[in-house]
Amino acid sequence: MRRTGNLVAACAVAAAVLTALAAENPSPARASAAHRLYAIGSDVAIPRPGRLALRAGPGSRRVLARVGRRTVFGTPTRLAVVGSSGEWLAVVSAMLGNRVRGFIHRSSVRLVHDPFSLEIDLSARRLTVWRMGAALRRVAIGIGGRASPTPAGRFSITDKLTNFMPSVYGCCILALSGRQTRIPQGWRGGARLAIHVGSVVGGAVSAGCVRASERDVRYLMRILPLGTQVVIHA
Repeated sequence: MRRTGNLVAACAVAAAVLTALAAENPSPARASAAHRLYAIGSDVAIPRPGRLALRAGPGSRRVLARVGRRTVFGTPTRLAVVGSSGEWLAVVSAMLGNRVRGFIHRSSVRLVHDPFSLEIDLSARRLTVWRMGAALRRVAIGIGGRASPTPAGRFSITDKLTNFMPSVYGCCILALSGRQTRIPQGWRGGARLAIHVGSVVGGAVSAGCVRASERDVRYLMRILPLGTQVVIHA
């Protein structure tokens, strides 16, 4: 990633993804917004020292959540920017619901540009790595089962973990900001969505997470920055 050095360019990127706030529901306009994300990437916000308030709207006094400089897994916090309103930025966070966006003031963060994005097509059971309009890699994946489907929506990569419960998740995990809203009965693995190594690639058997081969997950771990946006659609 590179630092966003030109305010006009930063605003242009933010404007290009402004309509992505509603990208969870299929429509020609929303699909176009996702395609623009794949074409140009997006901004990522790095919080300055101190706790950062995620507000309910631009200038709102209502605080939805507060985030520190590190996640619950100890990873540096990176917030994907999905829209803007003046000097206020709409961001994705694991501290919020799947379809909830928090707003932060531009002065409270440092912006960098991320040229990458991920597209997860549930119907095709395929993950595509996009970089500035180029499809770098297409990966076969496993997805959530009928009782615990993988939620659609716009999320981000919050953490890259290695040797975290390897008997369950394999070598490595890309934790996402989203949560499974239909946890299977008896499941004790938590509600966070993730991309991780797993069996039955191509099937629909997981508790909601996306599974891929170890080779493909290691590739994703290596190439994708924290804060990269992930669009999951049917």
